[in-house]
Amino acid sequence: MADEESLELFPSEPRPPRPAPAAAGAPLAERMRPRSLDDVRGQDHLVGPGAPLRALVDVGELPSLILWGPPGVGKTTLARLLAAGDDVEFVALSAVLAGVKDVRAAIDRARTAARAGRRTVLFIDELHRFNRAQQDALLPHVEAGTVTLVGATTENPSFQVVAPLLSRCRVYTLRSLGDDDLASLVRHAVSDSERGLGAAGVGLTEEAARTIGAAADGDARRALGIVETAVALAKRASRDEVGEDDLREAAGRRALLYDRDREQHYDVISAFIKSLRASDPDAALYWMARMLEGGEDPLFIARRLVIFASEDVGNADPQALGLATSTFLAVERIGLPEGRIPLAQCTTFLACAPKSNASLTALGRATAAAREGGSLPVPMHLRNAPTPLMKELGYGAGYDYPHATPDAFVPALNVPDEIGETRFYEPTDRGAEGRIRAGLDAWRKRRSES
Repeated sequence: MADEESLELFPSEPRPPRPAPAAAGAPLAERMRPRSLDDVRGQDHLVGPGAPLRALVDVGELPSLILWGPPGVGKTTLARLLAAGDDVEFVALSAVLAGVKDVRAAIDRARTAARAGRRTVLFIDELHRFNRAQQDALLPHVEAGTVTLVGATTENPSFQVVAPLLSRCRVYTLRSLGDDDLASLVRHAVSDSERGLGAAGVGLTEEAARTIGAAADGDARRALGIVETAVALAKRASRDEVGEDDLREAAGRRALLYDRDREQHYDVISAFIKSLRASDPDAALYWMARMLEGGEDPLFIARRLVIFASEDVGNADPQALGLATSTFLAVERIGLPEGRIPLAQCTTFLACAPKSNASLTALGRATAAAREGGSLPVPMHLRNAPTPLMKELGYGAGYDYPHATPDAFVPALNVPDEIGETRFYEPTDRGAEGRIRAGLDAWRKRRSES
């Protein structure tokens, strides 16, 4: 959610050169915002000594950039700190609320500031919420240097920012805060009497601080919200230390980080498939549970199981594709929550099944040969001969019907001469594919000898 200042699109007075202290009644997360780069936690790769953003501040330069990272890691705060300066006009927009009209008004304001010798940093929170038209409206002004764009997004810019705008911005990735960073942050907030909760006189054990850090799932805003509530609960009960019940009530049910439409969607499904491929049913079940708990469409998971059954198990266990297809139909018919049961059955079966991608690999080799060879002629004995003329021309001549032979096998070559005896399909010796390999080797030997 955008901060309160971003809702005030065009304040009448210039913003102070440094972030102003938050009001005493503001939420703890607002009061504890870092006031300098030295106070920023968990982002040493960007603001530590010699790091990219620190270097930009040291030389007084600020190009257009995009700050990409999960919620609550300091994107808005970092934007404010980067834009601090006496000659800088800081204009904040929330992409959730603003439209093209607001962007144009910000550009007009930037032109006015430029005539007064001030440069404008246009900060757009939730940049990914702008549609293509809104992003295109920004492009010429970023390109001309009318504004320096600082965008903040929780979504992968490669997916959500139009290519022309993305090419004109540097992208910096902020990391989810570690449990140690969050525990340190809440300890500091509890002891700080100026901006934090020190005046409340409620203590916090090391174990409680670490519990809050783990429950916050990398989100500093959430960690500070939990500790603020927990301290208030303890104080109301006249306790001098945050207790386990206070933490449980303040934290509630831990929200899982999973966005079914964006990058987390792709990361978690990737982890699911790779766990199946690694024959690790425990990990596969965990990632499947993460998806289901995050609201993923169960049919999406079922479709991926069907693909996996053919791509990664294949002929090593021919039952896999049938089970996966049945799982899809079962989930489609019964839905959730009961659909979780066949999903779990199929997941554990596929994870434990012998693996072979020989069919997929064979298709890749055959495709390469087809592209390289072009439209090679179909051998005459394989051609269709529906008319007398075509039969006279030799279409279908020499074709032997396999079912008319004792063992239903004809050793003729069935590819153009240029392909010859090239082998595309190389079965493994795993599972049922081992039996297929033995039979195929015998057929290939007979074909070669003939």
